Amino acid sequence: MEFDTHFLLSVLHIFLIVPILLFIGIQRASTPEWLYSAILIIGAFVTLYHGVKLVIRLKNRSMYSWVNAIHALLIGPLLFYIGYNKKNTPRFAYELLLIMAFGALGYHLLYLVRMLEVHPEPKD
Repeated sequence: MEFDTHFLLSVLHIFLIVPILLFIGIQRASTPEWLYSAILIIGAFVTLYHGVKLVIRLKNRSMYSWVNAIHALLIGPLLFYIGYNKKNTPRFAYELLLIMAFGALGYHLLYLVRMLEVHPEPKD
């Protein structure tokens, strides 16, 4: 059986990333100060990492370029914006964060459900 890195990424998103994004989106200005600093750094990293991956995938004409584009152009900058503005972050940014969190949850749950579907072997 071959190890599926997308499985690990999906589990990581469902059990770690989505809950953190939901927490920030729900807590809004009540988010702990240290978490704002963390998402500022994470936002910068996500933007840079996925920006580089996006360029590479576009050059290779990969059909998965959209994943990097979403992270580099939407998610990373939004996290950076919220982390930078801290308690002065406008409501729309928290709403976008919640939308992205629920989108990530749905996308990764769907992947796991499809992956875990059991297909019986045909009998001779």
